[in-house]
Amino acid sequence: MAAAQRISSRNARFQVWEALLTNRNKRLRAGEFLVQGVRPISLAIEHGWTIRAFLYDSERGLSRWAGDLLQDHRSVERVSMAPELLAELGEKGETPPELIAVVEMPADDLDRIKVGPDFLGVVFDRPTGPGNIGSIIRSADAFGADGVIVTGHAADVYDSKAVRASTGSLFAVPAVRVPSQREVMAWIEEQRAAGTPVVVVGTDEHGEADIFDFDLTRPTLLLIGNETSGLSAAWKELADHLVRIPMTGSASSLNAANAATAVLYETSRQRSQSFKTGGSGDS
Repeated sequence: MAAAQRISSRNARFQVWEALLTNRNKRLRAGEFLVQGVRPISLAIEHGWTIRAFLYDSERGLSRWAGDLLQDHRSVERVSMAPELLAELGEKGETPPELIAVVEMPADDLDRIKVGPDFLGVVFDRPTGPGNIGSIIRSADAFGADGVIVTGHAADVYDSKAVRASTGSLFAVPAVRVPSQREVMAWIEEQRAAGTPVVVVGTDEHGEADIFDFDLTRPTLLLIGNETSGLSAAWKELADHLVRIPMTGSASSLNAANAATAVLYETSRQRSQSFKTGGSGDS
């Protein structure tokens, strides 16, 4: 195993890593982001993401997990860092991490999302909150979605708040950023031409049917709107159907992540029921 590099001052390289936490443009230029926590780092490795470096405390004895990680990935650069510097790269107000991974961003390629007869994808249209992106990715993972697509001028999938909120699901479910709905619909048309009849279903308070009464067992792309203004007019026009989440309380709408979770759960419920009965619901 090669000797670890030692960093004990806020040198240029440390400042690059520090900038990855808050500066989207620098993340894009570097093509990497920081990840901490046993579960997220373990999932990144399990799902084949490229680790560019491991950063760890120069004065703290490593846990068995961290020690084994460094031993098993001897080709990855190791950086021994002064504890106060590593703490600066950790989450504010939390216990300093023992190890941080510098992870390479994959390409924003829609073909990373696999499409089959049971396809379920989620589009998040122009999200403003990175935490909501991470929460939706987490729900997508929990309920069996094949991928998440973030469209338009939006918060970043690799923002530290999004990475943290996904609790590692970012590494299990492809999350792809695209400029607009045009790229998504061109990709959907390719899937349809290849024989997968994907239906595009948007969520809207004035939808034509309650989600419980709509057939979500077909190959489906779900559309979730911006936290403040909902789905754009363009997406509403492109959707094959608009469905609503019935609510009986005084709230007029749900947080975007909560709405996505409700629809993903209903989709999973319908598909599980359809599998048990060998049939499909009515649209």
